[in-house]
Amino acid sequence: MWSCAGFVAAAGSALHPIPSHGRTLSSRVATAAAQTVLAPRLLQSGPRNHAFVFRPPTSRAQARAVGVVTYAAMEGNNTDLDPAMLQTKKVVVQRVVDAIRAAFGSEIDPNPMVTPATKEEFGDFQCNAAMGLAKSLKKKPRDVATAIVEKLDIADLCVTPPEIAGPGFINLKLTDEYVKAKMKHALQDKERLGIAKRDPAQRIIVDFSSPNIAKEMHVGHLRSTIIGDCLCRILEFLGHDVLRLNHVGDWGTQFGMLILYLREVAPEALVDGSDLDLGDLVVFYKKAKARFDEDPEFQESARKEVVKLQAGDEESLRGWKTLCNQSRIEFNRVYDILDVKLEERGESFYNPFLKQVVTDLQEKQLAVENEGAQCVFLEGFTSRDGSTQPLLVQKSDGGYMYSTTDLAAIRHRTHVEKATRVLYVTDVGQSTHFEQVFQVARRAEFYPPSVSLEHVPFGLVQGEDGKKFKTRSGDTVRLRDLLDEAVVRCKADYTRRMEEEGRAETSEYVEEVSKVVGIAAVKYADLKNNRVSNYRFSYDKMLTLTGNTAPYMLYAYARIQGIYRKGGIDITSRVTSLDLKLDKPEEMSLVRLCLRFDQILEVLETDLKPNFLCEYMYEVASKFNAFYENCSVLNAESERVMESRLAICDLTARTLALSFSLLGIKTLERL
Repeated sequence: MWSCAGFVAAAGSALHPIPSHGRTLSSRVATAAAQTVLAPRLLQSGPRNHAFVFRPPTSRAQARAVGVVTYAAMEGNNTDLDPAMLQTKKVVVQRVVDAIRAAFGSEIDPNPMVTPATKEEFGDFQCNAAMGLAKSLKKKPRDVATAIVEKLDIADLCVTPPEIAGPGFINLKLTDEYVKAKMKHALQDKERLGIAKRDPAQRIIVDFSSPNIAKEMHVGHLRSTIIGDCLCRILEFLGHDVLRLNHVGDWGTQFGMLILYLREVAPEALVDGSDLDLGDLVVFYKKAKARFDEDPEFQESARKEVVKLQAGDEESLRGWKTLCNQSRIEFNRVYDILDVKLEERGESFYNPFLKQVVTDLQEKQLAVENEGAQCVFLEGFTSRDGSTQPLLVQKSDGGYMYSTTDLAAIRHRTHVEKATRVLYVTDVGQSTHFEQVFQVARRAEFYPPSVSLEHVPFGLVQGEDGKKFKTRSGDTVRLRDLLDEAVVRCKADYTRRMEEEGRAETSEYVEEVSKVVGIAAVKYADLKNNRVSNYRFSYDKMLTLTGNTAPYMLYAYARIQGIYRKGGIDITSRVTSLDLKLDKPEEMSLVRLCLRFDQILEVLETDLKPNFLCEYMYEVASKFNAFYENCSVLNAESERVMESRLAICDLTARTLALSFSLLGIKTLERL
């Protein structure tokens, strides 16, 4: 269950901690939900390692778009109870607002402080409004809560009268009949489980993966790729217009160096790269780099080659395009394995805009000359000697920096692509870089103030020893090798278990299971961890059938589907006529948890932490186990009870299937 018990706030005040009832998944999600509710009162400048740089909403539409609960924004909306809409929280919030104004006057601008409940026994929602109002009203919180409850018209939705707990928390529990109505609607809506799309939707750009041309994708690209894809899937599901951008490293000095070297040792590769794979390019790149470092004459020639490339020399451009195309072939093989879709928009795309970026910074008197280079002196950043730290945007030789490219990208993404939210999914080591770039872009007014630029940082992938994840020879682990190894290990484990069970399957089926479960294991092991933390990569742990792992969750899903199939009843076709009987606590507990999926997504929309979804799935699977152990499904005492329990199985399976889809993980109907 969920709670916002971590924080309360008086109107216009800062956050104040209050005692928590425990730090389960539900309470962590609820705390995040509470912070979302309070977001208009938070003025964050983008703390390092945090998911986002937040700006207070400047309009009702923007407030709704970023998932912030505002109260004036709901004025005039029809909040009559309509279970089919499944906007329960919105209805509860408006009823609380109405009650506060009825109790204390229409001139009050109340913060209803409605969040998911801390624990199951506290109900479905918790209202902490009394805690914030008490100070301004100069009353005891419990007296304020009592006054709110007396005016709260919520009998058609919740059990009445609501319970007042502790110093003034109002616990709200949905009636069983309302829960059944929500359940029926969710079962009727196969694709979305009744979860509404955002209106209005946002234009969101997600910048993720971003490998370098002529270099193989390595384990470091794993997190950016699968975290970015997961966030895109969630935002797309919620109805946002999402552009998935792959900001590949396809421009710079290294290309002059590589083109020059290939022209000497393998000129045919620059004309027809069909016989050249990415592995060959990596070898050539290493040799070219060694030559560059050791040979001043080669170094100077490479720089001249870069100038030719930047000037549009036909021969240089043809060689560059060949290198990009051959790299792209291998990248796409990895993306196909991971089932990830991206639109390439490399550094070279922004090259024509870089000169204007510097010119505009100069005209705004932000960029100044410093030892022959152009730089912007930053606010709040100091060098080791105590002087103001500069952000370099143009080198003394006229070359541009990554920061210049990022500034050009911000302008293009917000003015041309019309993005209202831009997410950068990169490792935590780039946090300072993005803080600095965002600051310069803001000061230069390169993007509208309504736009949110957000760095979504993640920690490192480590070996089981807690050190940097490398091969035995000390090299960086290739991503393709890592994924192939997961599939091979999964196949060996699955084959062994089939032999132990005396079961035979076709080779095609074994291959399919191995691929699905192997790739799922890699993805889930990453996504279940808090993305800002480092995590230790372990094939053995991620492939185990116990605990919160992909194999366990996939088996749980397949098991539920098997039970449902054995029931032999198509619940969907007869859901409207179902007479649901949910008398046992395990039944209602599981149903209520499944129906809270929309609230999990609301938190994910702003917090951008997929581990919340993984933990929710594990909690759903655990509650299903408790339900199945205590509530016979196929041998239920009556046909009505059996149908009700099969409906619970169907709802649970669909909840897990949708969750897997949002994580980018395929499911299997049997294992």
